[in-house]
Amino acid sequence: MLRLRGPLTMEQRALWMQWACRRALKAAGVRYRVEGVPPTHGLVVCNHLSYLDILILSAAMPCFFVSKIEIGGWPFFGSAARMSGAIFLDRASRVSAVSVAEQMSERLKLPIPLVLFPEGTSTDGSQVLRFHSGLFNPATSAGVPITTAAVGYATCDGMPERELCWYGDALLVTHLIKVLGVADFSARVRFGPPRVCAGRRAAADQTHDEIAAMHAEMRLP
Repeated sequence: MLRLRGPLTMEQRALWMQWACRRALKAAGVRYRVEGVPPTHGLVVCNHLSYLDILILSAAMPCFFVSKIEIGGWPFFGSAARMSGAIFLDRASRVSAVSVAEQMSERLKLPIPLVLFPEGTSTDGSQVLRFHSGLFNPATSAGVPITTAAVGYATCDGMPERELCWYGDALLVTHLIKVLGVADFSARVRFGPPRVCAGRRAAADQTHDEIAAMHAEMRLP
């Protein structure tokens, strides 16, 4: 465990988040499996099913997140996000988008991966939504490697994945209570190979198709 005395470096913040998320998942009885090799730097792009994705990815590797600004006000998750060094994006503000891109460019110089959910929202898992390409630009412009990741959820009794996803108008607390009450709940995160992409739109399209294929394969019985 990291001692939280005095100012922490960004790397220490990411390591603290990994420690905290591993403890939280163990306490909640959520098992997770990591497939492939978690990257040590660059941009990671992933499908988005739930707030639980953040815990799973953080447990798999030290990392930072680009998060919607609303998360900063959530109980527990907001404090953890701020402590871990998350970059907050206000999707309604062009000024925020510019600022976030600049912050991403700086973070991508560090030996810690930066995670982006390019769908822009969590879904029920039935499909991977088209990726927004704007925030790929800091990585493609700098020639930084981009790694794909796919997250999936399952139970031993075959409950549909959408029952474990947080999407639409579902209340956070209500959903969290529901998920914690599910017996034998498990998660998987699969990492693809890192690659350098020439342009943001091509990067968005290529990673989308790869993640959609990985997630579809993970859902097969």
